[in-house]
Amino acid sequence: MIIVHHLEQSRSQRVLWLLEELGLPYEIKRYPRDPRSGLAPPELKQVHPLGKSPVISDGELVLAESGAILEYLAETYAAKATGEAAQLLTAPGTAEHRQLRFWMHYAEGSLMNWLVMKLVFMSIPRQPMPFLVRPIARKLCATVQAKLIDPNLKSAMEFIEDHLAKNAWFAGKRITLADFQMSFAVAALRSRADSAGTCPHIAAWLKRIEARPAYQRGIAQGGPVLMSA
Repeated sequence: MIIVHHLEQSRSQRVLWLLEELGLPYEIKRYPRDPRSGLAPPELKQVHPLGKSPVISDGELVLAESGAILEYLAETYAAKATGEAAQLLTAPGTAEHRQLRFWMHYAEGSLMNWLVMKLVFMSIPRQPMPFLVRPIARKLCATVQAKLIDPNLKSAMEFIEDHLAKNAWFAGKRITLADFQMSFAVAALRSRADSAGTCPHIAAWLKRIEARPAYQRGIAQGGPVLMSA
């Protein structure tokens, strides 16, 4: 039995979605975030030394990192699935495969860095601090967002919007593992980037994945995708 060590409102939601698409039985062990810090609880370190989510166990295997988990599940179980779920991987050497590889790395290697920074700099002014420090913190955080973070998020939004204007899915004409990997990052980007309302192709892609029964079952199992800013 596959066990998903699931931190609420985290990247592990896309693992639940994939498991539902593949029709695999699994068990969820839930971990609430610390109510003050929003961080994962220390109990996750008993599962994996990094203490992060998602983590899965499949027999004796314990695997962390959402991209690695998605690849493992697809490589191990997709061939036994039916319909679209059996075609989530792409043939090496093809243009579709290169796109899949790019978006699998882009989601965490580039995009999530800016999204995490955005969340952090939005939350700092709300943290406890001396009264006289608060206006300084607000100004500093607003400046960093305006000068550094927001321009990079805007560029990412335009880049993704342009790609989805030409492709129904991230790797091309059909859904692949790249769409699972990008799902969390795109949802976060759309909620935090100022230009989100001007990107109809991103909105349409999100509607397509959110309409999938397996995606809805994953949400029902794991709860909301995003933390509140």
